[in-house]
Amino acid sequence: MPAMKSPINRRSFLRLSAAASAAPAAFVLAPGLVRGQVQSVPEADQLTEYQIGPHIWLRWNNAPLASYRAHPTQKYPYFYPVAGPVSGLPLTSESSLPWPHHRSLFFGCDRVNSGNYWQETLERGQVLSRGPRVAEAAKRTAAILDECDWRQPGQAVQMTDRRRFTVTIRGPRLWLLDADIDWRAEVDVAIQKSNHALFALRAASDITPWGGGQLISSAGKTGEKETFGQPAKWCAFFGKRTRAANQPVEGIALMDHPQNPWAPCPWFTRDYGFISPMPFNWITEPWRMAAGQSVRLRYRLAMFAGDPAEAGLDQLYADWIRG
Repeated sequence: MPAMKSPINRRSFLRLSAAASAAPAAFVLAPGLVRGQVQSVPEADQLTEYQIGPHIWLRWNNAPLASYRAHPTQKYPYFYPVAGPVSGLPLTSESSLPWPHHRSLFFGCDRVNSGNYWQETLERGQVLSRGPRVAEAAKRTAAILDECDWRQPGQAVQMTDRRRFTVTIRGPRLWLLDADIDWRAEVDVAIQKSNHALFALRAASDITPWGGGQLISSAGKTGEKETFGQPAKWCAFFGKRTRAANQPVEGIALMDHPQNPWAPCPWFTRDYGFISPMPFNWITEPWRMAAGQSVRLRYRLAMFAGDPAEAGLDQLYADWIRG
């Protein structure tokens, strides 16, 4: 008859409990690890979506991939998290010093007539979603559609936009998010010179130069000093994910379409983790749109493992603009 195991004393129990409570985090945060070591729900072994009201979650192989947040109490809709393909850790920051008004991946603008659709209170201006929806979904791709009103309380809607975000899984080390936005003036609009515009991302600290990572442009320039105010096809942050168990190298690139109205657009870059092809910081006269006019804006995000050369960012850009 086998010997009875001795009971666990209180100290051992607490030690084991602490270890158990810490362990799941690695599985939750690392999609590759989840796929390799945990049996997935069969129907979840693909790209899946889940929506409650204005909040949409996308999951890849049942691990969080991205979330589109369009609640009416927000300044503007934005994506968070935007997960790294290997670590599962966010590649963007939901809010971070300095300038905590930056929200991960977002579209906004200051000095639109009398409004501020980038920072400050909702009374100064708000990009208000009419309600997002998942329009298409397949095993490796999904599309989110939304329409937004740019408004201040007590005033007519100044601008509207129709936006389509297409997520595509390219493989275990790469996924893409393509943004296609129709931005329309509902009244005569004048946008003054501003360093707060348009499509932008705030990177997670560990992939920025401030956190040990790197900032690089398609022109081969590095860091804020070399990239600020310079045109580029794309800019990217990448670096070692220091909070992941195996510390993989991952990055995120933002690409600017050559048919956007201001191409080639100078980039606004910061070593603390901000990049945006930002046209209005460089204008000398107000940029105007008459009521009823619109512009089409296209951007691509690449979330990749390895460095930009391994990810093939130049080829991804070339394929995108040919599409």
